[in-house]
Amino acid sequence: MKIRVAKKAYLGLAMATAACLGLAPPSAAREDNPDQVLEWNQVFIDTLIVTNTANSSSQRLGAIVHAAIFDAYNGIERRYEPLFVKKEAPAGASRRAAVIAAAHTALVKLFSSRKPQLDDIYEASLAALSDDGGDGGESRTRGIAWGNEVAQAVLDWRENDGFSGMYDPFNGGLETGRWRPTPRLVPPPPTCGSMSAQGLAHTFPFVLVNELQFQPAPPRGLLTTTYSEDFNAVKTLGRGTGSTRMPDQTALAPFWEGNASVHWNQAANQVARANHLSMSQNNRLFALLNVAMADTAITVWSAKLHYGLMPAEVTWRPATSIPLADIDGNPETAPDPLWQPLVNTPCHPEYPAGHPSMNGAAATVLLSAFADNQVFTLTTGSTSRTYASIAQARSDGNNARVWGGMHYPSTVAISDALGEKIATYVNRNSMQRR
Repeated sequence: MKIRVAKKAYLGLAMATAACLGLAPPSAAREDNPDQVLEWNQVFIDTLIVTNTANSSSQRLGAIVHAAIFDAYNGIERRYEPLFVKKEAPAGASRRAAVIAAAHTALVKLFSSRKPQLDDIYEASLAALSDDGGDGGESRTRGIAWGNEVAQAVLDWRENDGFSGMYDPFNGGLETGRWRPTPRLVPPPPTCGSMSAQGLAHTFPFVLVNELQFQPAPPRGLLTTTYSEDFNAVKTLGRGTGSTRMPDQTALAPFWEGNASVHWNQAANQVARANHLSMSQNNRLFALLNVAMADTAITVWSAKLHYGLMPAEVTWRPATSIPLADIDGNPETAPDPLWQPLVNTPCHPEYPAGHPSMNGAAATVLLSAFADNQVFTLTTGSTSRTYASIAQARSDGNNARVWGGMHYPSTVAISDALGEKIATYVNRNSMQRR
């Protein structure tokens, strides 16, 4: 009876919190069999949405939250090698309480403006726990203390990881082929300004040896056949008006401009629930997903800055290259001074591509754990799309960068493959079974 009362208390508080956040209330299945890893992954997703957190910041945040959750749970279970915190938990600590405390501590630090809402969710989540071991709550108390300790250790680890450093603005240059800030579709401002999320280019990875370990090869040159094909494909498909896109492709371009961490954590959460993974399996799955995406993002932004600093490398966006094609020296490219993309061009060099690399990394993680034919629903703003295939979502997300006029096809393919390589490395070289 005590457990049932606690669950009812949890559900009431959780429904009130969901209403406060403007989110759907918890399901009956969650009440009957709560999995705190899935629960707090959903809290992370919801927090990204409510705070409108930038995509370029989100992968690092997800890795921090799930690193804390992973090491807190695993320090008690001891099934896998730790990600960062090698210390073992005190005997008798509650795994579930440790997950709740670790997630809450990390999220409150990373999203301090949401502390009141996160505190409410924390109290509701704890209220759903039984008296583990019938010891009067001692196991839960130990788990909370351990979860807080682990989360603080992870937060300290990442406090000075380079992301928040002060760096000189980078505006590219006016050399032919080199990235420069692009015009905005809806000014002001008239251009996008200096390179965004530059701190990510200086951030040290979570698992990779360094940000150069998987640095991609230089981009194709202006006079290559690949560049000619790239140019003409995006010129035709990616233009705002008069494109050869199908109507659904036009809708997919802005949809997949949404936050990659939101999309792929949504997919993983729903697929994990449908496949009834254990809490231990979910613990590693979500740590792997978010760490792989974070290390991919760090690698990609490092390469963006690396090649963007080189005047001779081709890093300009279609929004620049198509109007200025008369100066690129390539007879196979014709300028269109009035060309504009369908979707606002992000404010950083074109090569390599961020979203496709996230798609490659995340899909690789999910396909390492599940068959391709999974059903899940993704959201961007008020728009939802349901997929029945991980590979199809990956393909749409990648093609959307060309349909939106933001990237060249060869860049998309190289970046997706880069994410796949990094995810495979992270999977094989971290959090291994003891």
